Amino acid sequence: MKTLYFDCFAGASGNMILGGLVALGVDPERLTGELRKLNISEFDIEFSEVDRAGISSVHADTVYDEETSHRHFSEVQEIIDSSSLENGVKGRAISIFRNLAEAEAKIHGVDIETVHFHEVGAMDAILDVVGACVGFEILGIEKFVSSKIHLGSGFVEIAHGKYPIPPPAVAELLSGMPVYSTEIEGELITPTGAAIISTVCEGFGELGDFEIEKVGYGAGTREYEKFPNALRLMMGEVEPQRRGDTEGLGSGDKKQKIKTESLLLIETNLDDVSGEILGFVLERAFEAGALDCWFTPIQMKKSRPGTMVSVLCSVEDKGPISELLYKETSTLGIRVTEIERECLPREIRKIKTEFGEIDIKVAIYNGQIVNAKPEYEQIRRIALESKIALKRIEEIVLRESRKIERGK
Repeated sequence: MKTLYFDCFAGASGNMILGGLVALGVDPERLTGELRKLNISEFDIEFSEVDRAGISSVHADTVYDEETSHRHFSEVQEIIDSSSLENGVKGRAISIFRNLAEAEAKIHGVDIETVHFHEVGAMDAILDVVGACVGFEILGIEKFVSSKIHLGSGFVEIAHGKYPIPPPAVAELLSGMPVYSTEIEGELITPTGAAIISTVCEGFGELGDFEIEKVGYGAGTREYEKFPNALRLMMGEVEPQRRGDTEGLGSGDKKQKIKTESLLLIETNLDDVSGEILGFVLERAFEAGALDCWFTPIQMKKSRPGTMVSVLCSVEDKGPISELLYKETSTLGIRVTEIERECLPREIRKIKTEFGEIDIKVAIYNGQIVNAKPEYEQIRRIALESKIALKRIEEIVLRESRKIERGK
């Protein structure tokens, strides 16, 4: 599994992440070209090699006309959502800004839509966040893990005044993540850096079983005499069960954050379509990007039996899903509800059985494995090839998988 490890010994910021991704091999021209798909003012990103206390690093400097107005979350979302960027990039970028807006809303005790992005509402934050998501996509990153985060120390001037480090929104974003401070003065982890890392990372802690392919350093703007102000990004492959233990990258006794994401639930009631059409709609919904789709028997007006069609999808897939329901069913209207979904961190472990190696999907809650389940297609194949009953194979594999749950 292609994994990116954020080694935050000097914290992290948006431009440090961008610089680190270029140091890992992301083509600057391709990155900038993708960002030009955004409907924003003219800009440029200058990448340069710099020295940070003896470490050669890439510094990213965004260049654009200064803006005087601050944006709301909905404005930032519209900029990203209306672009021609890939859906995966748009979805991840919107999730990062949503988490940041939720943190700000909680701190100020207001609704998310009334939050003004002061420190992170300008062009540089949009370029940093979306640029990071573009870089992740180019590198094909499948999993994200972070080290403990160095916060820095002292005070920082923000729009609301002088605040201790970390400022309130950053502290909220880093809730549940391992952090530390030293005598190094200054704000090492910025709101943008905290938003990106807290949103994408599944695990936090020490580097576990990990085969490093490449290392890149993204330079911070400030220079210290004997302290390398740089973010180290390590890219490689992770195989959590390689040594037969139950600790993977960023797991074990390190707390992994439950992934929270905002999704849309699209529903409509139908009383005049056949089962064949419903089956076809379900298949097409998944092809259009649905995360889940299900049918519920309901009673409609005039005592007619009907079916409620429910589709769970990301914000960026609302258009294709809505179009599908309007074109392929008889509905005259749909209901759209924004919901929040929580997902436990999951990993694939391999166990040895009498039938060979089997992949086990494990779910982790507060650092503990709470569920382990074998991959159905693998045990189905074994049942067909061995002529042994599927339920018998499942019993044997489940017995072995319970050893993972018990940490054996």
